[in-house]
Amino acid sequence: MKVEPWLFLGGILFFIPIGLVYAWWSGGEPVGTVGIPLVGGLVGMIGGYLFLVARRIDPRPEDDPEALIAEGAGDQGVYSPWSWWPITIAAAGALVFTGAAIGWWIAYIGVALGVIGLVGWVFEFSRGQHAH
Repeated sequence: MKVEPWLFLGGILFFIPIGLVYAWWSGGEPVGTVGIPLVGGLVGMIGGYLFLVARRIDPRPEDDPEALIAEGAGDQGVYSPWSWWPITIAAAGALVFTGAAIGWWIAYIGVALGVIGLVGWVFEFSRGQHAH
């Protein structure tokens, strides 16, 4: 993970100046003037997270130019194919967008369902104090 953080952190060097140029060129149009620098902040947060993760983990085969393909074999992560929580989160997102079109009360139901789905998905494999 040597390249990934710098790809995202380089986005800060692009989006922040472009946001300032856009603000000057458009005469202070509010959506782009705020939105483009916010994109710079978002890619900065992703880059910062990847930078912190890269310091904690061992080098991957992708980071070694002399690595063999066989070194990357095996499990690549944890995926639960039987989990229903992603469907719950997708339904919550659909409710939020439906609520933006029809009525905000539907969006509130979608946000509540999304919080329940996110907590369920995060703690699906929890073996903590309250595990059953």
